[in-house]
Order: sequence, then C-alpha cells, then structure tokens
Amino acid sequence: MAIDREQLLHVAHLARLELRDEEVERLGAQLNDILAAVSKVSELDLSEVPPTSHPLDVVNVFGADVPHESLPLEEALANAPEREGSAFRVPPAGS
Repeated sequence: MAIDREQLLHVAHLARLELRDEEVERLGAQLNDILAAVSKVSELDLSEVPPTSHPLDVVNVFGADVPHESLPLEEALANAPEREGSAFRVPPAGS
C-alpha cells in the first residue's frame, strides 16, 4: 500500500503541519519506504505467534500509594497566570 500526495497532505493538515512542495515529495517517498518495509510482515507465517500488546514482559514499576499532605493552596497556585478564589482561572473554550 502506498500513500499518495492527497493522503499525505490530508494527514499533514490533521497534524497541523504546513509542508513545502519539496517536503511533500521527500516525506512521501520516505513514508512509502516505511510502508513497504512494514508490509513485509504480511509475508510471514505468524499463525503460531500469539497476539501481544508489547514485545517485552512489562511489569508495573509504580510504587505503592502512600497518603501524604497535599500542597498548600498558595504553593499549588503560585505559578498560575490567573486565579479565581482557590482555582485556576482559564479562558472560555474557543477563545
């Protein structure tokens, strides 16, 4: 499967990327090389390979939750550009 110019420009638009013509050509070629390499996996017999979510066994590395005092309000809001009472003040959505 190859990616065409229109698809590349669509993905760039979704990612909010503005690409020059030479970038479109270069990235298109690179993406097609990547897709060709990945498509080689479909040539393999993977019927005996179990589905996995990660190639390595991953163990939980988080420590136990230990209750402790919260930050004081003044310290928590010390770097807030604006605040309203005991909360951050943010602009309304869409502004």
